[in-house]
Amino acid sequence: MSLTTAVLHFAAPLPDLEGYQRYLFLGPHPDDIEIGAGATAAKLADAGKDICFLICTDGRYGLSNAPKDTTPEGLIPIRREEARRSAALLGVKDVCFLDFSDGGLYEPKDLLRAVAHIVGAFQPDVILAPDPDVSSECHIDHRCVGEAAKTLACFTSHAELIQQYGGQAAKLKALAFFMTAKPNRYVKTKGYLQRQLDSIFQCHTSQFPPDCDDAKSIRLYLKLRSADHGLRCLSPAAEGFRVLGKTQMHCLPEAGK
Repeated sequence: MSLTTAVLHFAAPLPDLEGYQRYLFLGPHPDDIEIGAGATAAKLADAGKDICFLICTDGRYGLSNAPKDTTPEGLIPIRREEARRSAALLGVKDVCFLDFSDGGLYEPKDLLRAVAHIVGAFQPDVILAPDPDVSSECHIDHRCVGEAAKTLACFTSHAELIQQYGGQAAKLKALAFFMTAKPNRYVKTKGYLQRQLDSIFQCHTSQFPPDCDDAKSIRLYLKLRSADHGLRCLSPAAEGFRVLGKTQMHCLPEAGK
């Protein structure tokens, strides 16, 4: 760690991710929030936090494991109902859906404006989204949603500017990226891994039928990730996030290390 980075960590400590009341989770597709941060969402819900899941695309092209006669249009209501049931299992009642097509078939500026509207309406303390800067991330929806979160996190406190994006000012305290390769904060999730797994494999069955290889792979991955992140914070289980406070969001490249 460089001297500049060490001083930055001392002078502007990272936010305590669990220390707020209102959390807006952005999911590119139904099931992404659960895979990326489902155990954390359940823990926050049990702690009485106010949580909203915003699903940004309709997931219509997640047909790989769906029944053979399923059409893209027919899959949309199925995936929305799966998302509602999954959120309820995690303890989350507030689930919103945008109408953008899966697969990046929209203008990013339109997505940005739609998310801005929800941010203004919900007034989150923390926005959580997939990390758009992961070098291996190839899915355009994940990158677009993460980029929208970055842009809005920087501008939410500027009333005149955020209105140009179709939103209202919000007193955002932190931005947290899940599905990240560079976690700098960990949420201890002992006792929540099984609820996370149930929310995925009991609810999102159009994507993860019990006997499909994807279900087996993701289940194993989540168990290993939970254990690995747990080791980093001396817990049996944990989820990692790249967290930025207002100070770290602008002009401080060391905050990304």
